Amino acid sequence: MSNGVGKVEYVSYLEHKGKYTGIMSWLTTMDHKRISLMYMYGVMTFFFVGVVLGLTMKVEHLTPGETIMKAQTYNGVFTVHGIIMIFMVVIPGLSAVFGNFFLPILIGGKDVSFPKLNLFSWYLYITGSILAVVSQFMKAGPPDSGWTFYAPYSSSTGTSVIMATTAAFILGFSSILTGLNFIVTVHRMRAPGMKFFNMPLFPWSLYATAWIQLLATPVIGITLVMLIAERLFKIGFFDPALGGDPILFQHLFWIYSHPAVYVMILPAMGAITEIIPTFCQKKIYGYKAIALSSLAIAGVGFLVWGHHMYTSGMSENARWFFSLLTFIVAVPSAIKVFNWILTMYKGSIDLKPPFLYALSFIFLFIIGGTTGLLLGSVATNVQVHDTAFVVAHFHYIIFGGMGFAFFAAIHYWLPKMYGRMYNIKIANIAAVINFIGFNILYFPQFVIGMQGMPRRYYDYPAEFQPAQIFSSIGGFILAFGLVMMVWNLVKGARSGEKAPDNPWGGSTLEWTLPSPPSLENFDEAPVIKENPYDYK
Repeated sequence: MSNGVGKVEYVSYLEHKGKYTGIMSWLTTMDHKRISLMYMYGVMTFFFVGVVLGLTMKVEHLTPGETIMKAQTYNGVFTVHGIIMIFMVVIPGLSAVFGNFFLPILIGGKDVSFPKLNLFSWYLYITGSILAVVSQFMKAGPPDSGWTFYAPYSSSTGTSVIMATTAAFILGFSSILTGLNFIVTVHRMRAPGMKFFNMPLFPWSLYATAWIQLLATPVIGITLVMLIAERLFKIGFFDPALGGDPILFQHLFWIYSHPAVYVMILPAMGAITEIIPTFCQKKIYGYKAIALSSLAIAGVGFLVWGHHMYTSGMSENARWFFSLLTFIVAVPSAIKVFNWILTMYKGSIDLKPPFLYALSFIFLFIIGGTTGLLLGSVATNVQVHDTAFVVAHFHYIIFGGMGFAFFAAIHYWLPKMYGRMYNIKIANIAAVINFIGFNILYFPQFVIGMQGMPRRYYDYPAEFQPAQIFSSIGGFILAFGLVMMVWNLVKGARSGEKAPDNPWGGSTLEWTLPSPPSLENFDEAPVIKENPYDYK
């Protein structure tokens, strides 16, 4: 791609005035960049609500028995923590925030294909998120079935499961509409001359993710409607007492929820793939392999849900089949890691905060992926199923994956989004603290999981207390690092030094625009070269 885009008259989208002014100009905006920022403010707010809930669980686990809350309260905190982090932070995170902001820019477009639908998706996200938080304070008590809503307990408990599942249903619709918008945007809004294999790799990851959102999310929507109908009208879908089958719920839930893991991780991989060549000043190794591996992960990811259910009584043939598919889906992920490392080889590496978080992502993702293969193997899975080992694996993939990639992306693109620079030294210190705190928090869970510590439990035997204390200390170290990181970013966005248009020496289209970009991004269509990662 050429840096020779037409000269853009600078009009900050933050200062743009249309029919309305003030807060109404934001609530009625159809500018993809403003919608992206509204998503980001929502995601970060709910993220810290989820962090506080997570810390209360770690405080509870400092001692066996009751520490600061009763078992029922713990179950509610655990459930709402999961709902917030999965449906309100991790799934929309990178896709809705950085996808909305940078997908049109990276492909040379002025906006997404359906701006009104984009704003409607945000309103659905906010509505569903508010309902999920309110469910914690209902008179019937917070939902206590876990974020998976496993039947038959979720269909028989007296807590506010209906409000929580309704919230998840609405959030699912927001995800579907965002995916539809991104698919059409990639097909219809690319700059003249930009073919699919001329696109940067972040749009490739968003495109693969969007197909999962569009095809898999309706399954969980239908499942939640069935669960609500069972609670309200006593229709026997999942409850054996009503003639239902709880294993049916597990199948329907995981048919969506395992592909949803790739909704979380594919945009993270895409963001990392943008960052590594920039901070190595080197062409990405294996461009087509990385692009096609995103589609391969999305495609095979639809077929591996059964490895969550090895202990549910499925046949031996089904277990080895799902195990095989689980190992196959690891191949395209390994291709990405291999290509990232080869891109760094002999590169001119600059250890700035985005790159530190990218390195952390790769390290943590390798641990999460390797332990995922242990869970994909039937023999080891049945030993550690429903133990703290699964908790550790899950967080290394989701938080160590999507979370650290989100941190990498926000440090990478914040100067472009706000036109101001944060403090590099403080950001580097926070990155190191976050990495250390994360590993102290979650790695002990691998150990006690292999020793037999069940997950989701309010109480535990005294033999696990040293590891639980060590893990809880890690939680507070991580929380301190997160607060330092966000404080530095907010201060930078509000009053930092003016950022140059291309502070990192990037080669993709967003770095050819003013910081922040003007209202419609490009004054004239950019000239596209064959290679989007042309470092000289």
